[in-house]
Amino acid sequence: MPGGTKPALSLRSVEREAEGEEAERIEFVTDRGVIAGRLHPSADGDAAVLWVFGAGGGLNGPAGGLYPRLGGRFRERGVASLELAYRRPGQLEDCVADALLGILWLTQEGKRRIVLVGHSFGGAVVITAAAAAGDAVAGVAALSSQTGGTGAVGALSPRPVLFMHGTDDEILPDRCSRDLYARAEQPKEIILYPGCRHGLDECREQLDRDLSAWLERVLQLRPR
Repeated sequence: MPGGTKPALSLRSVEREAEGEEAERIEFVTDRGVIAGRLHPSADGDAAVLWVFGAGGGLNGPAGGLYPRLGGRFRERGVASLELAYRRPGQLEDCVADALLGILWLTQEGKRRIVLVGHSFGGAVVITAAAAAGDAVAGVAALSSQTGGTGAVGALSPRPVLFMHGTDDEILPDRCSRDLYARAEQPKEIILYPGCRHGLDECREQLDRDLSAWLERVLQLRPR
C-alpha cells in the first residue's frame, strides 16, 4: 500500500453482482473469510469514499442510510463509494484489517484520493486504518465516535479529520468527539448537533449537508 502498512489479509478473489442500476453487491474473498460490501462504482476520476459502521457491523450507516444516500450522490460526481461489512464486528484489529484491504483494492482500481468515514466503533476503525495506510488516505470523518482504539488520531495530520457528534448521544457522549478533537492535530474540524442522538437521525438533513460539503473540500470537488 503506497506510503503505509500492507493489509494483514490476503485477497483471493472479488465477486461483484448488480444491485439496482447504480450499485453493486461486492464480496472480497480473503484467506480469513469474506468481507461483504456495497459499491457505487465510478470509472471516472481517482477519488473514493470508504464507509464502515459501528460495532454491530453491516452496511447503510447511521441517519437512515447515510452511506448509500451520499454514495449515490457522489457517484454522479465521479467519486466511487465502497461500504464494507466487517467479518468480525466489534473486533478492532480484524475490522481495521478489513478496512485496509478495502483501501488497497480501491488503490488498485486507480483511486488515489480516498476518504474514510466511520460511525461509532467505526470511528476507531477509520482512525487506526488511516494511520496505518499512510498517504493512500486523503482524510477521515468520525461520526459519533468512541475514544477506545483511537490512540493514532494525532498521527493523521496533515490529512484533514472531521468529528461529528450529537449532544444528546445516549451511548457515547459528545465529550468523546471533543476529546478526539483536542488530541488531533490540524487540520481538524468538529461539528456538534444540539438534540441529536447516537444514530444522528434527528439531524439527518444537516448531517448530509455538512458531510457533503466537507467531502467536496477534501476531494477538491466543485460545490454544487
